[in-house]
Amino acid sequence: MMQRPLVLSEHFPRLAKRGNTSYLVSPRPGFKRITMAKPQIDIYTKFACPYCVRAKRLLSQKGVDFAEHDITMGGPKRAEMLKRAPNAMTVPQIFIGDTYVGGSDELAALERAGKLDALLAG
Repeated sequence: MMQRPLVLSEHFPRLAKRGNTSYLVSPRPGFKRITMAKPQIDIYTKFACPYCVRAKRLLSQKGVDFAEHDITMGGPKRAEMLKRAPNAMTVPQIFIGDTYVGGSDELAALERAGKLDALLAG
């Protein structure tokens, strides 16, 4: 698929457009960009779990990186999950930073309520 050319705006020289999307070409001189650390996202999953696939798809669509821990065969990661969420018996189990989200349904509910982006931003 061929991309449209990037066209510099004549009215705003630091803005460029491709289609309906505007891009900041370069910040003004002396501009300092401050970046905030995004929270670590951990998702505990099992092989062939459709709810896990759904949760991972939503996180991927949001463009965030996450650490997936497969606990299909148990092991130390399952023990870690149970330490973080003692009553968790199903997967996925999702943690955003120090916040325990729950499963796929709870993640989707946060998205519907418009609260997921703020949580992902830290």
